[in-house]
Amino acid sequence: MTRRVRVELGERSYDVVVGRGASRELASVIPSGARRIAIVTQPGLPVDIAEHLPGGVAVSRHAVGNGEAHKTLSTIERLCGEFAAAGITRNDVIVGVGGGMVTDVAGFAASAWHRGVRVVHVSTTLVGMIDAAIGGKTGVNIAAGKNLVGAFWQPSGVVCDTAHLDSLPEREQRCGRGEMAKYHFLVGDDLLALDLDARVARCVQIKADIVGQDERESGRRALLNYGHTLGHALESASKFSLAHGEAVAIGMMFAAHLAHALGRIDAARVAQHRNVIVGHYGLSIEVPRGVARAQLLDLMRRDKKAIDGLTFVLDGPSGIEPVSGVRESAVDSAFDALSVP
Repeated sequence: MTRRVRVELGERSYDVVVGRGASRELASVIPSGARRIAIVTQPGLPVDIAEHLPGGVAVSRHAVGNGEAHKTLSTIERLCGEFAAAGITRNDVIVGVGGGMVTDVAGFAASAWHRGVRVVHVSTTLVGMIDAAIGGKTGVNIAAGKNLVGAFWQPSGVVCDTAHLDSLPEREQRCGRGEMAKYHFLVGDDLLALDLDARVARCVQIKADIVGQDERESGRRALLNYGHTLGHALESASKFSLAHGEAVAIGMMFAAHLAHALGRIDAARVAQHRNVIVGHYGLSIEVPRGVARAQLLDLMRRDKKAIDGLTFVLDGPSGIEPVSGVRESAVDSAFDALSVP
């Protein structure tokens, strides 16, 4: 059984189809009138959506390299050149098939080509299904940091076929669990009481509700960045030897220690974070060797949320919220708790 979650954005609202076999409903979220479809994916991905596309359209395929090293402006330039060769017009559709990296790149390329072409995402990873493919945030990395160049470009539809998760390597599963753990703290739901399809659908619904209220991250949507300030810094500092969800798990534990250092939460709440992140989801909260706090501090100062000094999304008496102007002594205390040199 599949579920449909609506992302409510007025005339730009769209459906996210969730469940085993959801790929069979792909044609239902492809905008009508398209004569060409450009599939952006990665080589070797064991997913073929051809039979689920609407008939009578010309299909071209475009590859993105594996790994964050290919999430670059040069990749966007190459894709746009390929779209030109394939005759992709503003009335056509780009379909991103893959994990969060692919949907970020495909979405950004769609936002730039002809100043905006419709895009549909077929997410194949847990991280993508519950986070990256939904909400229209796209982007690529530059030397200064992760996802610093991009655009908000909402898809016309998203397909999350949980059958694709069966073949995911264990590390990709961990990455997804890192993002999923985040939703425990955002709303307090007992997600562990749900089966996988229902859990994915609930995470999608939480994100859809937040995006519908704050599309461009001017307020409540920043909550979705819980654990991401240090998480993104860790990814960059480790040269992406840490994957996104692994880094976010450490980032959430850091955020709990930071909130405790600021007097926002008590020790019991910190322990609850550890229980969910480590106990329930089996994630590591150890910072890799060779990563120093001075480097992480420098990267966090460049974070997109950093408008007034160091800015973090933190737990507190009113729930999770952005907190700016965080003093470095509290950050040091949180680093001490994680044994970061």
